[in-house]
Order: sequence, then structure tokens, then C-alpha cells
Amino acid sequence: MYVCVCRAVTENEVHDCIAEGARSVRQIRDTTGAGGDCASCVRKICAILKRSEELTTA
Repeated sequence: MYVCVCRAVTENEVHDCIAEGARSVRQIRDTTGAGGDCASCVRKICAILKRSEELTTA
């Protein structure tokens, strides 16, 4: 599923960035471009980051 339609960034790409150490929307944007245009995907990226954080601290 696409997280960022403007840059065609998928949820899997965001998860890959997180697995490689990204911990913020800015880091994901710098790597994938997601959130760099209209920014409507920033909430989705934040939710993915939060879920990832919860999984690693559980």
C-alpha cells in the first residue's frame, strides 16, 4: 500500500527505513522523499513510526 502517493513510497519502504535506523519523519523524508511534497502522508508515517516504536519497546 502506498503511504505517499506524490512520491510513490510504499509502506514497506517506510518499514525498511525504520529497520535501517530512521526514527523521525524527517529521516524518512530524506531517504524516500515521502512527505516532501503535499505532506498529506506525514500522519501515516508518524503512525507507522509510533507502531514500530511500540513493538520495539514491548
